[in-house]
Amino acid sequence: MIVSMEQVVEHTLARKSPPSLSEAGNGTSSAGETARTPDGIHRLLLATDLSAASERAADEAILLAVESGAQLVVLSVIDPGRLRLPGGRILRRVDQERSRIEIGVQMVVGRALAAGARAAFLVWEGDPAEAILAASEAENVDVIVLGSRRRGLLGRLILGSTSARVSEQAQRRVLVVPR
Repeated sequence: MIVSMEQVVEHTLARKSPPSLSEAGNGTSSAGETARTPDGIHRLLLATDLSAASERAADEAILLAVESGAQLVVLSVIDPGRLRLPGGRILRRVDQERSRIEIGVQMVVGRALAAGARAAFLVWEGDPAEAILAASEAENVDVIVLGSRRRGLLGRLILGSTSARVSEQAQRRVLVVPR
């Protein structure tokens, strides 16, 4: 389910319950299942690949964390499949990539702390969309924030879209911030 920044802020500032899954527009709520309706936003997950497309999402997540008083969890995912070149040659080792990613997410956490937010970071390995969804459950977040890069139709067909997969499958509110 995708919600706009205005909807997230409106619910946070008004301290109202967030929309249920069916109210958010995907129309799917299991029979007998109660909608998750915390007062405001207490924890949010920023999923970032540290790219330029994620930079604006980081800014929005930090702002939202500061305004709502929420704990910000910054997540970056190492996709081992992207560390190899065609033919199997290794582009970077996982430990090298983890070091690079940790430095980047620590910088985002530093920005959040400087802005007055409470923040921590995680680095997971695996398929990015699956890891984001699993981390959102494990960390019990209220909102997932992630950026979206503009890919052409062919790029979306071949590579898919992490933000689209997360939005379709998440059991939490999702804020997709365009680049």
